[in-house]
Amino acid sequence: MLGCDSVQTALHQGRRFWFWGDTTLAHYPLGVFHTTGARTDPARRIAFKPPVQPRFQMFREANQRPRGVAKMPGKGPTWLSAVVSLPDADGAARLVASFVKVEGFVDVYETGLCVWDDEDSAFKPERVLWTRGPSKDPESDRPPMPDGHGVVWRGEAEGAQDDWILFGNPLPMLRCPATFEAWRDPATWEVLEPQKTIPRAGGGKPVVPQSGAIAWNEHRQRWVAIFAQKFGEPSFLGEVWYAEAPAPTGPWGRAVKVLSHQNYSFYNPIIHPDSAGKTLLFEGTFTTLFADKPAPLPRYDYNQVLYRLDLDDPALKPALEE
Repeated sequence: MLGCDSVQTALHQGRRFWFWGDTTLAHYPLGVFHTTGARTDPARRIAFKPPVQPRFQMFREANQRPRGVAKMPGKGPTWLSAVVSLPDADGAARLVASFVKVEGFVDVYETGLCVWDDEDSAFKPERVLWTRGPSKDPESDRPPMPDGHGVVWRGEAEGAQDDWILFGNPLPMLRCPATFEAWRDPATWEVLEPQKTIPRAGGGKPVVPQSGAIAWNEHRQRWVAIFAQKFGEPSFLGEVWYAEAPAPTGPWGRAVKVLSHQNYSFYNPIIHPDSAGKTLLFEGTFTTLFADKPAPLPRYDYNQVLYRLDLDDPALKPALEE
């Protein structure tokens, strides 16, 4: 594997599952476009010092080359999002995801839900949610669906008995009860209105999130967010910000810039849930795409790059201000 696009992770049946987007391979110039995947044993303890090297157990073809694990019907690549593990009515854990089918560069023509098959170690279609109509406008009648990354919100946060699963990229845009049956039934989905901008520490123009993730952080005892900025400077899609909130639905306030990539892109950052202490691990896709023709950085371009952030750094104190 020479490079891969954005990653999704979920803890399922005691192991962490990883799924990557379009993946380039040394033996074949076009690579894998139906999601590559792996499993790792749960980390007993993370040293938070480089190199952090999970022992990936890749899903492979018979010839040992990485294989696609989300071959949904239809032409073009299959991209996954919102990968989570949810209990069903019998108490069994079910690994689920949303998918989109793509043609051209980023032209989505179909969306749906899929479920992991433990015997075949692959996602199988559960239901198609939307297919593009004759207008060919991808947003004309496309319904909401679980997207981005999922986090569990305990019921006591609202005085309720049940848990919610919140989906967002980065901020929650949809929620449903945290069960397999609710996830597969759009009638249980509730669309949320995420905060459109986040105030910037020190004043100035508010930050517009483009993509990212949120997580509960035990050390801060607050919800934290890592996100790429839309139309950032100096990089169009490589400025990364940190923010905090008392609840996953906000209010999110006083974002602090923690990373800049100059003339390079860094999109779809995720927070690794195993890093709930004072050191936050996050990674994203490092690529020349959407930048102003920079020279590709060998071995790093179109790959996942991992960063660590010290949450006790004094520079992050403004994030406590709401």
